[in-house]
Amino acid sequence: MIGSASFIRPLKLVNSRALEVLLISENVHALALLAQGAELDLFKLMLASSILTKAVLGILLFFSIVSWAIIFKKLVVVRKLRRDSETFIRMFRKSKRFSEISTACESLRSTPLVEVFLAGYEELEAQLLPDGKAHTSTGVMHSPTLKTINVIQRALSRASSVELTKLERNMSWLATTASVAPFIGLFGTVLGIITAFTGLGTEGATTIRAVAPGIAEALIATAAGLFAAIPAVVAFNYFVHQVKEFGSAMDDFSLEFLNLMERTFS
Repeated sequence: MIGSASFIRPLKLVNSRALEVLLISENVHALALLAQGAELDLFKLMLASSILTKAVLGILLFFSIVSWAIIFKKLVVVRKLRRDSETFIRMFRKSKRFSEISTACESLRSTPLVEVFLAGYEELEAQLLPDGKAHTSTGVMHSPTLKTINVIQRALSRASSVELTKLERNMSWLATTASVAPFIGLFGTVLGIITAFTGLGTEGATTIRAVAPGIAEALIATAAGLFAAIPAVVAFNYFVHQVKEFGSAMDDFSLEFLNLMERTFS
């Protein structure tokens, strides 16, 4: 009897664990079916919504598609700019002549540092060229010297400003989507609630079942507005930070360019 009792206890433990696993799998399957049913109900609500609600959802869908297109494009551009900027900085610090850097810039034109360098280099050549062709009375060529550094500094600042403007392109759309989309969704929600309560008063029914589909349809517009606005807010803040970093990099490079120029030609 003792041996049989000791054998039955593990058997009961195994059966209880098997039953527990079975219940868990059934619950997971039920939750999957519930989620699938909720998706179908949501899609049916969107199809059965009023014309005004569909118009609001269409506007929000347009804002969302354009925003995501801008986000993906800018992510690719920022990654390439960062990689090319690091390559250019290494090349600039290793090179000993401005002419060598200018020749190598053709393969790195995507980075804003190249445009800043070329703007400063053009002004530098404009100042050094007349002195380079001048000769003394003995026929010896003058060593090139700078006339003024302020002109080159203004050229660098102007090029940096132009490149910052390019980097900020299309970011206003993200800001507009982030600020306007929730209000468009709220507008659709208000219209849907008004329609639901108007129908409730017309039919004379006072149950929650009579007004629930209309309110659910109205709240879809709010969810769509948040779906369009939240990624735009996150992306806008991220790209603003990236633009600030590139602006600081251009300022630092301008100072480094001026220091090297003064050491070389002063």
